[in-house]
Amino acid sequence: MSRVTLAQWQMLAAVVDHGGFARAAQAIHKSPSTLNHAVHKLEEQLGVTVLEPVGRQVRLTEEGELLLRRARQLLEGADALEDIAGRLREGLETEVVLSVDQIFPADTLACAMEAFSADFPHVRVQLHEAVLNGGIEMLDDGRADLVVSGLAARGYMGDPLVTVTFIAVAHPDHVLHTLGRPLDLRDLEQHRQLVIRDSSSRNARDAGWLKAEQRWTVDHISTSVDMVERNLGFAWLPETRIRRQLDEGRLVPLPLQAEGQRFVPMLLIHRDLDRAGPATRAMAEKLREAIRISCATSDHELPEL
Repeated sequence: MSRVTLAQWQMLAAVVDHGGFARAAQAIHKSPSTLNHAVHKLEEQLGVTVLEPVGRQVRLTEEGELLLRRARQLLEGADALEDIAGRLREGLETEVVLSVDQIFPADTLACAMEAFSADFPHVRVQLHEAVLNGGIEMLDDGRADLVVSGLAARGYMGDPLVTVTFIAVAHPDHVLHTLGRPLDLRDLEQHRQLVIRDSSSRNARDAGWLKAEQRWTVDHISTSVDMVERNLGFAWLPETRIRRQLDEGRLVPLPLQAEGQRFVPMLLIHRDLDRAGPATRAMAEKLREAIRISCATSDHELPEL
């Protein structure tokens, strides 16, 4: 059995995080003497000095930094165990927070939500329509239970769902269609491109921008589709969102010399699969089922596993 308790590690972490015994004591509602005793007892049990005085404050020794870094992993694991136990005790979640990138097929998402509603009519759903890093940011911040994204998330495992095809398109009367020849990047750079804004507040990126001199950035794919239909620019758009416009000739693919299409694999990512409750797990399965159904009846591409 370990001689050092989790409570001792928690008190040491509090002293370090709050810059001293007095502030830590206020933050965790313990007396400074209790914290001081706990840390000294920890050092005595380990035979290692973890704190050293610096003026009127204290800081971690080199050994203390190493030990506390490993101890924080234990503390996080203990918190996770208690959280899982709480979820098991309470049973079904009351709410599922789902973040889905806007490029995910809208009809497939609607089918998944409908099927989920039939099985879990009393579970609230918060649906966030993200772009690029927006969903990953929610995952990192712990604000989403489940994320569907075209980007991989560092530190998380993602299950392949479907590959979304992007096409460069413009209005049939757009000047690029009047050139009568295959287009290269220099042709596109001279005309306005419509780009969807990354919904991340910290790690925004310009995926798909072709360095056009004129660029309009919008928040939602539907806005981009509407503006392209009004002949206000060209854009890379997911085929599933413009299938009707393509079939009716309201949008026409640009005759690019290369890369006329782009393919984005979509991933299904759990914030923490071990902690996921029955409703979150069911939402994930409904999304997979909706993809299987839509892929069997449309041109969506199944991911290569």
